[in-house]
Amino acid sequence: MNDLGDLQPKPQRSALNRKDITRRLKRAGGVTQRHARRFILRRINSVRLVTGEIITWLAVVGILVATLGLQQTWGNVSAYMQGGYRSGGVYAEGIVGSLDTLNPLLASNEAEASAARLMFSSLYHYDTTGALHADVASSMAIRDSKIYTVTLRDAMWQDGHALTADDVVYTIGLIKNPQTRSPLRVNWTDAVVKKINQHTVEFTLPTVYAAFTHALTFPIVPKHLLQNVEPSVLRESSFSQNPIGSGPFKFRRLQTAGLSNASKVLQLVPHTEYYNTVPRVSRFELRAYTDDAAFTKAIKNSEVTGAVSAPAALAHGKRPSQYRVISEPLDKGVYLLFNTRNPVLQDKTVRQALQLATDTAAIRQAVGGGVQTLDGPILHSVFSSGEVSRASKPNAEKAAQLLDSAGWKIKNGARYKGDQELKLTITTTSSSQYNKIIDTVKRQWNAVGVAVDVNQVDTNSAVSNFVQGVLQPRNFDVLLYELALGADPDVYAYWHSSQASATGYNFSNYSNQLSDAALASARTRLESNLRMAKYAQFVRQWLSDVPAIALYQASSEYLVNTNAYIVKPKGSLPELSDRYARVSEWSVSPATVYKTP
Repeated sequence: MNDLGDLQPKPQRSALNRKDITRRLKRAGGVTQRHARRFILRRINSVRLVTGEIITWLAVVGILVATLGLQQTWGNVSAYMQGGYRSGGVYAEGIVGSLDTLNPLLASNEAEASAARLMFSSLYHYDTTGALHADVASSMAIRDSKIYTVTLRDAMWQDGHALTADDVVYTIGLIKNPQTRSPLRVNWTDAVVKKINQHTVEFTLPTVYAAFTHALTFPIVPKHLLQNVEPSVLRESSFSQNPIGSGPFKFRRLQTAGLSNASKVLQLVPHTEYYNTVPRVSRFELRAYTDDAAFTKAIKNSEVTGAVSAPAALAHGKRPSQYRVISEPLDKGVYLLFNTRNPVLQDKTVRQALQLATDTAAIRQAVGGGVQTLDGPILHSVFSSGEVSRASKPNAEKAAQLLDSAGWKIKNGARYKGDQELKLTITTTSSSQYNKIIDTVKRQWNAVGVAVDVNQVDTNSAVSNFVQGVLQPRNFDVLLYELALGADPDVYAYWHSSQASATGYNFSNYSNQLSDAALASARTRLESNLRMAKYAQFVRQWLSDVPAIALYQASSEYLVNTNAYIVKPKGSLPELSDRYARVSEWSVSPATVYKTP
């Protein structure tokens, strides 16, 4: 047998020459190049394009992250920041009036009262809501409804002396002295004040007087500077032109005609030792202008930061764009006061007819806005008894019927009783606002046959004698006049028959036993509900008797530069100077500031 090993074929060796190898290598190289172009080079170009997109995307993401970070950081910062005002700058306030004296006990016009409020302190003052608030006083205790014990805080005069109870007692003494001739004397004739210690004074009243605390808003003057000055020459003393007070601002200088159109410019600087907030502004200027024309020109020329009682044509009409207007209601009423001793006006029927002939809504519209409704002798805002009696609505037809019934008959377009014509003279002070009122009243009264003459007195004239020539002798038929009603409903001074004298303020000579009893009783009641019941009784009688016609509650239109900041009142102001309740916070320099925790 053959061996199995012999049956297997033997491998044969391929014969490869150089050409064949070269060909194969070229073919492999070509395939490699094609794969390289397809899978590497083409993808490299795609990577380049994608890389640009990636970089762009990463940049966007980075910006978003940075923005979010900045947002969060700013949010954390802004949580502690707010829009505000920084210290510094000059606040220039314009007002119509005179600055003949800077002694606060002798202030007789709005400009002088404003200067007094800026430089001097009181035991109490009114805040921005019109409520009574402690000033130099730190506390008060009342005993037996007639004894008021007031404790003083630590306060300094602007010359470095301490303000003490001696100054308060001395001030009241000056006010009560008739030789001082202070307009504040009427509030203090019967009160007794004494020093308990350096920081305590005691006021004793002869009878209960519910509104007494409102009298504690008198300005305090320094005894150590005035004790050697005779009260009769107080107005002429150097103190009246270079005063030292204890208020937020202190006197720097008083310039005459320092600016065009300004009669006087009072420059004040902050009182750095003031017991309350030291003012933000570096200087406060009170610029007193001689008349409305000069005042209006100053506003249009941007000479002032703020303007007090701006003319209605500017406040509610065309005014410079840099000013905004703030309406500040006042605790004052504007009235047509009838002289009830005038033979014609002694007849209540005639007074009632004139009230029905007077459309007060039309008068308020003629005045030009800002003023509020007033129906009677007491402001609605201080009358807390609920429903208040209102004056009858205007009715010209009924007014004519009443005049007929009183014997005043129409003849040739006018009213006569026998040979006497029904003609009344309205007396008032010179004022563009009062001119509008008179024009409106004349039309309304003429419509029912009542003839009207006008007597306007220029109180800015050097020869003016309005008080001595008109008010004291009651030398008028009808008086267009503003009464300061105050923050308390007590109007005893204006309507009680005991005040119908040359030195009293009952200009209408109004006398009614029921009204007298209600007024006298109301001011001796401390219980609010009992007081208001008495005043409600008085108001009803007053409206029936018509000793006057209430036209409107007064207001002041305050223009202020849009870049400045003042603390606006939240209620009516007892006095115009009470706009300074938070004057230390006024500013002319906007800024971003940290919030107070």
